[in-house]
Amino acid sequence: CTQSRQPSKISKLSKTMASMTICPTKLSARTIVKLNRSSGAVARVANVPKAKRTNKNVVKCASTAPSSDYDNYSFAPIRESQVSREMSRRYMQDLDDYAEADVIIVGAGSAGLCCAYELSKHPEIKVAIIEQSVSPGGGAWLGGQLFSTMVVRKPADEFLTEIGVEFDDVNDNYVAIKHAAYFTSTVLSKVLAAPNVKLFNATACEDLIVKEIQGERRVCGVVTNWALVTLNHDTQSCMDPNVLESKVVVSSTGHDGPMGASGVKRLQNIGMVSEVPGMSALDMNTAEDAIVAGTVEVVPGMILAGMEVAELNGSPRMGPTFGAMMISGRKAAALAVESLKRQKAEVESKNVIAA
Repeated sequence: CTQSRQPSKISKLSKTMASMTICPTKLSARTIVKLNRSSGAVARVANVPKAKRTNKNVVKCASTAPSSDYDNYSFAPIRESQVSREMSRRYMQDLDDYAEADVIIVGAGSAGLCCAYELSKHPEIKVAIIEQSVSPGGGAWLGGQLFSTMVVRKPADEFLTEIGVEFDDVNDNYVAIKHAAYFTSTVLSKVLAAPNVKLFNATACEDLIVKEIQGERRVCGVVTNWALVTLNHDTQSCMDPNVLESKVVVSSTGHDGPMGASGVKRLQNIGMVSEVPGMSALDMNTAEDAIVAGTVEVVPGMILAGMEVAELNGSPRMGPTFGAMMISGRKAAALAVESLKRQKAEVESKNVIAA
């Protein structure tokens, strides 16, 4: 987390994303974008080998079956009530299982998903993700200004290698993924496949559970509701929420917005942090390092990750570069694991004294 990142030019990154978006591809060779490092200009070079890529192991699938194989295709029979019972039974069981979680991650953007991925390596840790949108991933389905390319500054490319995402190794400073959705769908699929992680999407975090324990106020979980209910409280009668307890809450709800930075804004409202200045203007080179450095347990029981960090410490926004989101999420997971170990040690120590 303390490794320095090489400087990158904003104009160069913008040109790289735009050029890759319209770059044609051939079977054996393709037009790629090369950067003139001295001038920062972008030049097209035709029929050159692909740039260096990682993780070339591709699963070879069987050839496509002829269309006649689908003639008279028929599904196994099912009753409508079976579908209803299967969905509701499993979901209610999940709500029961995760009413007490070890870690709750609020916000399934790039930082939250990377945090969940890292925690999935610890099968003994029960992780619940609360995401207000139907579709997890936050703003990581596209790069900047609706371009498809995702730019990641080194050394965060090591994480891409770990999860098996291929990329173009553009130069010594950064890599480029052909589509941001490639990264997001990959990390999301790994998180959803983990047996110790449950995603509750279309679910909003309306508040925090805060208790006084041994003379200090501690975040002990979250207050939830269906996102559609939360968004329509002003138009309906009172609709009380649900609650989920946890030992650690990771708040990664992004920068300010309708539901953005909701964690730190609530901490300010209840006096657990003094001020929330909001993120500063864009500066990529300062921003990403600051996001990782500011990923800390800001109050007992609550860790900040991703762009929500900038809302609390006033650091700059970084715009369309994503390495800090990945590393901030991974650091938040490490902090959560350390917090759980401390809490377990405290309980064991008390038990020894009591005995």
